[in-house]
Amino acid sequence: MNSRLIAALAAASTLALAMPTLAQDAHKAEAAAKPAPSPEAQSRSRDLVGTFGGQRIAFKATIADTILTDDAGKAEAVIVTTSYVKTPADPTRPVFFIYNGGPGSGSVWLQMGAFGPKRVAIPSNAKDDGAPPYPLLDNPDSLLDVADLVFIDPPGTGFSYLTPGTDPKKYYGLRQDARAIGKVIRRWINDNGRWSSPKYLGGESYGTTRTAMVADELEGSTYNDVGLNGLILISTILDFGVEDTTPGNEMAYVVTLPSMAAAAFYHGKVQAPSVEAITAEARAFAIGPFATALLKGQDLPAAERAAVRKELSRLTGLSETYLDQANLRVTDQRFYKELLRDRGQTVGRLDARYTGTDYDNAGETPDNDPSFYGIDAGYTAAINTWARETLGYRTDREYQSIGREPGNYWDWSLSQPDRAAYLNVAPLIGQAMRQNSQLRLFNAQGYYDFATPFFGAEYSLKRPGIPQERITWKYYDAGHMMYVRDEDRAKLSADVRAFIRAR
Repeated sequence: MNSRLIAALAAASTLALAMPTLAQDAHKAEAAAKPAPSPEAQSRSRDLVGTFGGQRIAFKATIADTILTDDAGKAEAVIVTTSYVKTPADPTRPVFFIYNGGPGSGSVWLQMGAFGPKRVAIPSNAKDDGAPPYPLLDNPDSLLDVADLVFIDPPGTGFSYLTPGTDPKKYYGLRQDARAIGKVIRRWINDNGRWSSPKYLGGESYGTTRTAMVADELEGSTYNDVGLNGLILISTILDFGVEDTTPGNEMAYVVTLPSMAAAAFYHGKVQAPSVEAITAEARAFAIGPFATALLKGQDLPAAERAAVRKELSRLTGLSETYLDQANLRVTDQRFYKELLRDRGQTVGRLDARYTGTDYDNAGETPDNDPSFYGIDAGYTAAINTWARETLGYRTDREYQSIGREPGNYWDWSLSQPDRAAYLNVAPLIGQAMRQNSQLRLFNAQGYYDFATPFFGAEYSLKRPGIPQERITWKYYDAGHMMYVRDEDRAKLSADVRAFIRAR
């Protein structure tokens, strides 16, 4: 077959393949030219009964869409809430608005793990949750005996989404997200007649950042102010400078040192009477000799360096040789890999009690986080079973436990968007507390959490401008999601319950 014939057949074949593609493209273009149908809000409710905090409570569980529109009335976002309201409804009963973090995380974790009327059964001893089934159990630790609960899935998380054509930058960002959540909360208060109810706001991880932003949105509004009684922070991150290990920023090493000591203690690499004792020693060393040594840089005398290196080794379980090679600055990623290298194991980021096994033992950082893949399947199965089968929510959308879209567009700027800026939202909490004399704050931290180290939360919230006498501090023998441990779920529930009752 000559070359011209081959070329002609190839061209014909290419044209034949292109014809349906061109037709498909034309169809897509025609469809795109049509306005997207406006979403219709749905709501599903069930009357249920359970025992919470030792009390038998009748309540209504409702999963519902809240549609946010632009100034012209076009739907831009559908935000799904799941509320649990004691029956008969009491317009003066406390209500707690709850979300998770990310940004991009649905409220599944706090709803199906800590405060909702049902919880997923996963191992309490920092072991992998394995394969299905994952039973749904009654949750006596739910807070329904002291408050009605409203779980919010921000746009791009859970079943919530942006409608076609909506600019992601209008919803994905510090202030943009806070405005959307503020609108949902105001709408829920209006629809349920709850303006006279004591109001609590809180979340986990980035949800604590969101709490600072939403509190500013609700209490800082001149014309539609929503007074708050309490902020409930779980695994707090407010000052993002403390997690930045860019060379020259020393605070990241200071605030993670006590968490390293806690993890080393848990795995038997250091000796101490208790985790409280070893972390108290690590706090004092971190903010004193260790911080001083790091700030001296290359002016650090050899004798002082040796003394700091020795104490650092005693507290972290890492060898002096390794610490010397790391220039006294061990990133959290390196720590996960190095602490149990002699056992062929890594430790978790969200919860350092969990251990994993990598492809090989020679790397510098772990392959993955065993404290996340050890729990994620159980929670995803639980929320889908509960929402779709029990509450009857109908959608073809997948539940986004951790949605990628928000993070791809997130606007982290509070000001000066044209350049990188130091991000710290803790002053917004201080401002809200100074302007509301009855606003109190509850802060919960796990000792084994590296995602939001407990010393970082203390550093953020103990700086000037934040009334210390109105802060309640509580600590737990687990990690980022302390409620995965049965004893700490009960303790967290009792602590938050007491905080709400003490208003």
